[in-house]
Amino acid sequence: MAQTLLITGASTGIGEATARAAAKAGWNVALLARSKDKLDRIAADIGDGALAIECDVTDRDQIVSAVSQTVAKFGSLDGVFANAGKGVSNAGVEGGDPDEWHDMIHLNVLAVLYTAHAALPELKKVKGHFIVTGSKAGREHFKGSIYSATKWFVHGFAGNLAEEMREWQGRCTVISPGMVDTPFFDEAKPTKLQPQDVADAVVFALGQRGTSCIREIHLMPND
Repeated sequence: MAQTLLITGASTGIGEATARAAAKAGWNVALLARSKDKLDRIAADIGDGALAIECDVTDRDQIVSAVSQTVAKFGSLDGVFANAGKGVSNAGVEGGDPDEWHDMIHLNVLAVLYTAHAALPELKKVKGHFIVTGSKAGREHFKGSIYSATKWFVHGFAGNLAEEMREWQGRCTVISPGMVDTPFFDEAKPTKLQPQDVADAVVFALGQRGTSCIREIHLMPND
């Protein structure tokens, strides 16, 4: 029976590319995002092995429901890619907008926690894998960047979760890319990392033997 991967932020960019790459590698995929029309298009392209679920991952009840729908559809949940995230328009601390911080922290931090909390009971049944999108900004200091601070949290959390999951032979990986050419940016970045580059890293991490846990994959543009 095919394994199943749940992906948040699956409607565009890294999430969409990962859904397509995982499906090509033989995984069933549950696609979560708020843009149902985009999810339906991607799911239709992939076929019977895809499930589109409209979901605001900052809402605990919705992510719990999405996990339940995924297991009901495919029979198990073997992997999670907590990819949904966002930045802010106003840079820095003094010049930043606390309302933007609020929304970003809920998505970049709390939604990752909610996703892990909802998924772990199912992952534990199959010695599954939790993968989360970190960032170069979660490994280095960027002047006044609250976004960077949220990714530092993600990197710390991923390491802590890896130790917890290790107790039952589960695995946790943080994917840490530099600049990626995604809708996150207003202008195209064709010389930077492409969503497919990150998707390939996710599929690589998922494909490791049970004796190995890749804790972090750090990718940088090669230009």
